[in-house]
Amino acid sequence: MKRLDHAALDQLAQQAQHSPRLRANHNLHEQLSDPVQRLAIAMEPDTLVLPHRHPHTWEVLFALRGRFVVLVFDAEGQTVVERTVLGEDTSVVELPAGAWHAVMSLDSGGVIFEVKQGGYVPVPASDTAAWSAGLDAATLNTWYASAEVGATYS
Repeated sequence: MKRLDHAALDQLAQQAQHSPRLRANHNLHEQLSDPVQRLAIAMEPDTLVLPHRHPHTWEVLFALRGRFVVLVFDAEGQTVVERTVLGEDTSVVELPAGAWHAVMSLDSGGVIFEVKQGGYVPVPASDTAAWSAGLDAATLNTWYASAEVGATYS
């Protein structure tokens, strides 16, 4: 049996806090080629997650610790069409394949759990929203924190 106990989550959160990217993951799947990817991701509030999509897979997210803003954008990846806060007003979200989305941790020590079809495929530039190119984490996360349905970054 594979487990993620409180000590493992504490350790993962500490790894994220000391990582240059301010995030760390713990995979439950054995190989990057596994057909279902299952992983806990510790994310600090200042980590950079650009708006992106996974054309080949749906994605399920739920908060193990902390709260996370999840934004879903329109088909062009421009305008916010859905917003929720995992760990506060929502427990689990499932994003369909190809949905443009972004995630931001609101709390230090936050850990989110992700499940999606594999194998692992890095997000290419073509699946990252062009408008976010060159934005830093502080700028983007400030916008994520206040972006409501109908918002477009300018």
